[in-house]
Amino acid sequence: MKVVLLAYTQGADAICAAAGKSCYSEKPSSEIREDVDSEKTLSKIVGMGHLSVVEHAVFTFSVEGVSRALTHQLVRHRIASFSQQSQRYVSLKDPTYVVPPTVKGDPEAERRFEETMDAIWKAYRDLEAMGIPAEDARYLLPNGCTTNITVTMNARELLHLFSLRCCSRAQWEIREMAERMLELCQEVSPAIFKDAGPPCVRGPCPEGRLSCGNPRRRRIS
Repeated sequence: MKVVLLAYTQGADAICAAAGKSCYSEKPSSEIREDVDSEKTLSKIVGMGHLSVVEHAVFTFSVEGVSRALTHQLVRHRIASFSQQSQRYVSLKDPTYVVPPTVKGDPEAERRFEETMDAIWKAYRDLEAMGIPAEDARYLLPNGCTTNITVTMNARELLHLFSLRCCSRAQWEIREMAERMLELCQEVSPAIFKDAGPPCVRGPCPEGRLSCGNPRRRRIS
């Protein structure tokens, strides 16, 4: 898996802080932007639940070499823009797929997994050789086959994604993706994403008896 931050709102912390401050000021955000304490302002506003101000910040990622099992979960975050590698127009000649850690940890399971994948790809190539269009041959392909997807979200939706997908109860692959995205966001916008992550970063765990009991804090030091 590879996650690259392609583009983001420059000065996102200052812009969002100024936007929030301008709601309570006679001056517009353009005049108060340089004087606003971004961390203090956003900590207060976001802490009160007024998340609309961070919608002014937008982030675009390239997520590469992940499974379609992951992207099927990712696109459920509807306040976002997605551009995914097409299986209609991109012919997947060679077996490229994600192997779960539980399978890798069991030699027999890994052997059966790989044998099955090889058989699927052979059938896929055979169908294409018979003249079957890639858009129809792809019906054979599994959730585990790899794909690339470009994702754009505003900071509010990212905070929501991190809250759900960085939790230890999230599926392992999308959790790994979310954690990498969060690290990149914290590097460029530490104020907005200071308390981002699973709910246990900010307060009690909502999972009750299903809680992992071991919150992993990701605050910027």
